[in-house]
Amino acid sequence: MPSQKFRRQLRQEAQQWQSEGLIDPSVYEQLAQRYQFRELETASRNQFVSILLLIGSILLGVGAIAFFAANWQVWSRELKVALLLLLFIGFNTAGFVLWQRPKGGQRRLGQILLMLGALILGVNMALISQLFQQNRPAYQLLLLWGVGVLGMAYSLRLTGLGILSTLLIGIGYIQGQGQPEFLAIGEIGWLRLMVRFMPVVAAVMFIPLAYWCGSRWIFRLGAIAVIYSLEVNLLRLNVLVAPAWVSAIACALPPALLWGYRDRFWRRYLPNAKSFESTARTLAIIFLSLLFSLLSFYWMWNVSFVPSANNAFHVPWYILINLFIFVSLTIWEWLHSWRQFDRTTGFVAFMIVISAIIPYWHLRTGSLDIAAVLTFNLMLLVLAIGIIRKGITQAQRRFFWGGLVLLTLQVLSRMVEYNTDLLFKSLVFLLCGCGIMVAGISFEYYIRTQHSK
Repeated sequence: MPSQKFRRQLRQEAQQWQSEGLIDPSVYEQLAQRYQFRELETASRNQFVSILLLIGSILLGVGAIAFFAANWQVWSRELKVALLLLLFIGFNTAGFVLWQRPKGGQRRLGQILLMLGALILGVNMALISQLFQQNRPAYQLLLLWGVGVLGMAYSLRLTGLGILSTLLIGIGYIQGQGQPEFLAIGEIGWLRLMVRFMPVVAAVMFIPLAYWCGSRWIFRLGAIAVIYSLEVNLLRLNVLVAPAWVSAIACALPPALLWGYRDRFWRRYLPNAKSFESTARTLAIIFLSLLFSLLSFYWMWNVSFVPSANNAFHVPWYILINLFIFVSLTIWEWLHSWRQFDRTTGFVAFMIVISAIIPYWHLRTGSLDIAAVLTFNLMLLVLAIGIIRKGITQAQRRFFWGGLVLLTLQVLSRMVEYNTDLLFKSLVFLLCGCGIMVAGISFEYYIRTQHSK
């Protein structure tokens, strides 16, 4: 069904056409039935009611928090725990009952109450932990809170809860990076395993949930969580003294994993599930763009390292297990998709191989600083032009403007990095500005001509 905005505009135009005699009443009735003109007012009322319910729920939650804060020091510990549990159970029970109703307004109110129940879960965990004098670090509470919300998301199949769970676990994982005891959580054994095997755990937690909820955003956040945790595990080893193959894998594995991703497994068990292959490939291009932009700077290669340290460096066992799982999965993906090996895939595979060979060779010999800078600048230029070309051939603004912005940032970053004359920099900036305006106007004209055909 088209959006309400389109249906309202179509209804207004159809009424105008009928009044001018361009269409007869029967045609107008057919349009009214097809696009459900009569339900537009009901939808507006339901949207207004949803907004009122949301405001009322927020005020209700604020009032409950204020009530608890005013009497918190007076109540006993048992009463505090009972009220916290009662508040959590009450919000979730009311939300679940209303969420099962077929009417739109009540169902939306149920979703809002369930989201508030998920937020109350985190508040309860923090307060109960404080009551029993078990003051845990904030990142542990965020991880435990995220796991609890994840269970609610799977049981209720709600996209909002899935996104909230992904954000909570991601924030907890990022916040814990600066803690010395992060990888050695001794009190909770399964949490320690979760932190060490976060790339695999994130894939198991979030990717099936994305298909279960049909949410592209959960898939994006889940894939980012997998790649981020995998890179953090590798970069924590200090790639300047680690074996050269660690740096090669850190550069090549994430884009290879994302570009080779196929969702045929999920289509087998969920035939009506959305396809996220294009989303995974977009994330692979974004990763390559960021990688090439970073490695195109000369200071990234003009660093000292100790080749002899590679022989005695020890890679932790859990990192080896993570790498084995994802390398095996990537090889399996590419072997089973060789029939779909087109020119674009071959070009991306070539860039991935080069992005692995250059860091490996440089860390082994230390003699590729100038060649590496030129190579990655050239690949960044070719990648930006390829994205612009795809945007033009498919008349897609996001590809065209993404490639144009990437190309412009490459030119400007080179001007800032190298000590060039100020007059020359001003000339380059002027040319970039004029080029962007001319390219944008030409592309918009091209899109209009394509749509008018």
